[in-house]
Amino acid sequence: MSDSRARKASQAVLLASADDTEASFYEAMQRADLDRMMGVWADDDEIACVHPSGPRVVGPVAVRAGFEAIFVNGPVQVSIHQVRRLESGTAAVHHVIERVQAESPEGTQTAYILATNVYMRTALGWRMVLHHASPGQPHDMQEVAEPATMLH
Repeated sequence: MSDSRARKASQAVLLASADDTEASFYEAMQRADLDRMMGVWADDDEIACVHPSGPRVVGPVAVRAGFEAIFVNGPVQVSIHQVRRLESGTAAVHHVIERVQAESPEGTQTAYILATNVYMRTALGWRMVLHHASPGQPHDMQEVAEPATMLH
């Protein structure tokens, strides 16, 4: 077994559920830990990531490069709120609101991100296959339970 596969196999116990994988994803963000970040992703050429206002990047090399560019600035102080889950035996979709805080000369700045995280159960445990994040607003923290009359 290769070192990479052995490392992923040892993480499978830690990633026993989509929730475990999600927690590990956000912990990697908060630590700017690129290896841990890539450990939550499926080993598949079709994984994809969309950062807020960014392009869709596809494949492990592109996903890694995207997070590497983010982590150049250090850890990302992010917390998730209003997690909603749609799950089956082999797939899970979590839509969340991310609250991101960063220090600037003006003080602490807060941004809200609307994110969808998709996970699949693999032979090595639950792995992320998609993270899609869009810019949000503070009012997004207020949840609307019924659909509006306008569709996109």
